[in-house]
Amino acid sequence: MTKLQQRRATNALIEAAPASAFPHHLVPMMATAAALPEHEGDHAYELKWDGVRALVYIRGGRVHLESRNRNDITAQYPELAALGAALADHDVVLDAEIVAFSEAGVPSFQLLQSRLGLTRADTIRSRAAATPVTLAIFDILHLDGRDLMSLPYEQRRAVLATLDLEGANWRVSQYHVGGGPEMLAAVVEHGLEGVMVKRLDSAYAPGKRTSAWTKVKQQRRQEFIVGGWTEGRGARVGQIGALLIGHQDVRPARARALNEPQQLVYAGSVGTGFDRAALAKLATLLEPLAVEDSPFDVNAPDASASRVHFVRPELVVELEFTEFTRDGTLRHPSYQGLRDDKEPSGVVRE
Repeated sequence: MTKLQQRRATNALIEAAPASAFPHHLVPMMATAAALPEHEGDHAYELKWDGVRALVYIRGGRVHLESRNRNDITAQYPELAALGAALADHDVVLDAEIVAFSEAGVPSFQLLQSRLGLTRADTIRSRAAATPVTLAIFDILHLDGRDLMSLPYEQRRAVLATLDLEGANWRVSQYHVGGGPEMLAAVVEHGLEGVMVKRLDSAYAPGKRTSAWTKVKQQRRQEFIVGGWTEGRGARVGQIGALLIGHQDVRPARARALNEPQQLVYAGSVGTGFDRAALAKLATLLEPLAVEDSPFDVNAPDASASRVHFVRPELVVELEFTEFTRDGTLRHPSYQGLRDDKEPSGVVRE
């Protein structure tokens, strides 16, 4: 098929999609953790970007960015505003990841931490100059009055390709049909986070965590909720020694009924992966959240234990670890950063 024939076929897909008003405040589709599938020819494989998820709304040449929990993060990333001019002829909604690259060209979530949660315009400008971000675009949900979410993944990607999106601060994330083991091997070799696996026939299900999209990581990594902290010793006297972390209980409602109000499932503590700036920021954020009672279930440290402080379970962090132990705690956890783009209510064991 020639390029002209491909373009005509893609235009026909767009015209056949349902007419729709321009959407607002969608919630991204999410993936489940899994191994590589047996029938790899039915799936697309993408690099899993180590960044912050964002839905990108462009209308009348203006860019509006929303985080996974629908917070407006447009002002935090001024270098992405020019994408509006690149798509000035279209009304479009894109799904993407905001990524900061190291000098070696590797996505770094820790570098991205310096761009999160900023509100002062002068600080945002200086951080944008020091640590610019790239928008890795991997899906399209709406285009010029057409709802594309019911189209199969492969067709949505064909539509996305027609927009020719390549700029200084944005790119379309490439995908491959098949070749999952080879891609995962390359990810491990280069120390990247993992691989996204998406069924070629999958529709886009906003707000749903579905097996049609899976994520395969070289090390396990997910979000947890901070429910407390312990005082440091030695070199960390006067600082946080470790965070006490947990996740929401996903047992059936009937099984949870006797344990209301619902408590966090204790997943252990993490005391590595922090630098001085991270410890200072965590201390500032946790101080106003202090409470006397533990937010955890019965497996957490006792409230009477010395050097233990509990907090309201409102802060979400990302950890890397090797596995869950039999008692549900983490083995070899390491702190990766704050996740202010994610709500505690959605943090479950993956």
